[in-house]
Amino acid sequence: MRRRLFGMTASLAAFGLLGSLVTACSDSGSDGTTLRLVVPEYGDSPATSSKAYWDKLSVAFSAANPGKTVEVTIYPWADVDREVTRMVAEDNAPDVALMGAYSDFAAQDRLYAASEVMSIRTESNFLPPLAEAGSIRHSLYGLPFVASSRLLFYNQELFDKSGAEPPKTWSDLKDAAEALKNEGVLYPYALPLGPEEAHAEALIWELSNGGGYTDSSGHYDLASERNTQTFRWIKDNLVAPALTGPVPPAQLNRQDAFAAFLRGDVGMVNGYPSLLHKARAKGMKVGTLRMPVSDTLDEGKTPPVAGVADWMMAFKREGNRELVGSFLNFVYEDKNLIEFADRYKLLPSTVTANQASQDAAADPSAEQFLSALRTAELYPVNDPSWLQVSNTIKLNIGKAVAPSTEPKTVLESIARQAKEASNQT
Repeated sequence: MRRRLFGMTASLAAFGLLGSLVTACSDSGSDGTTLRLVVPEYGDSPATSSKAYWDKLSVAFSAANPGKTVEVTIYPWADVDREVTRMVAEDNAPDVALMGAYSDFAAQDRLYAASEVMSIRTESNFLPPLAEAGSIRHSLYGLPFVASSRLLFYNQELFDKSGAEPPKTWSDLKDAAEALKNEGVLYPYALPLGPEEAHAEALIWELSNGGGYTDSSGHYDLASERNTQTFRWIKDNLVAPALTGPVPPAQLNRQDAFAAFLRGDVGMVNGYPSLLHKARAKGMKVGTLRMPVSDTLDEGKTPPVAGVADWMMAFKREGNRELVGSFLNFVYEDKNLIEFADRYKLLPSTVTANQASQDAAADPSAEQFLSALRTAELYPVNDPSWLQVSNTIKLNIGKAVAPSTEPKTVLESIARQAKEASNQT
């Protein structure tokens, strides 16, 4: 089941600022008046921290629902999945959580279906492709909140100086990288396969060669011939000729690659609108285009871009159903969802909020991201093993382009671990 997504795009920055911390308790029940919410940090500085948004929302929710309060815990992106998993294991689940995966909790029967806690109007308002990705056996458990996608960014000034041309194919990309290297650019192509978000960069490349994480039936196909070809090409044509910069790809994280791009040290990198916004604020001239495709891909075929969505989920706790429903219906009101999405240059997940954001958008580049996202492919998030499998990919996929390894061997090892994880769920 290939995940399709409508939309604009986003930042998933992992700023390590903790918000209001909730004292853990051993009781899995709820008093019905205080909602415990766990969310990740989307900001990258105190000025952009998510805390201000959630504090404002909590006050507004209490004003609209007298006697009801919200206690918010904010974790860095690197920690939120692990912390929520720990809470659930300790029978101390929050009432609502926002994170990158939901299906493992649904498989444990820990979550309410949307139909149990949301109004029909709210549930039916989600963009259909996102609702599909959030559903298991036709029931919606993962409530899409915001979404993102990736396009290839290039530094126009560096391209002009080096004589490089915007690439349409992999061979074009290599030619551009060689021209940039000859001009002295530190990172002709930044390849962040470090553990922060290697699974995103890997999927972008795999899709551009007709591959991906799953086959047409939705089963993991991590070591497919297409994927193997992809990483062999990257290793031989970009890494070996030193076109990916001084840091080994397995050690280069996304945020470090983005920071280097903003310093003017990167010729090309896959990014999303918040990076574009920051670059333009610095006066940089940046071009954007869909990821160049493999030269062996069928002529005229346009593969999907990589898409990402973040998911709210409602945990079953004794006495909390009505409170959870009130909160979810409130947070998914257009004004609340749009405020968050606009703050972080993200795509709101509902039909009405998405349309309102498009109507109000002043940035002409937004249409390019919207157009790309009409065919975007999401991670296989409704597979209960995805959280474990994605972690395996993050920690290991960078090895596939290391000088001393064979890409096929690395991919087959990841595939074996994925199969084991899938068999356990």
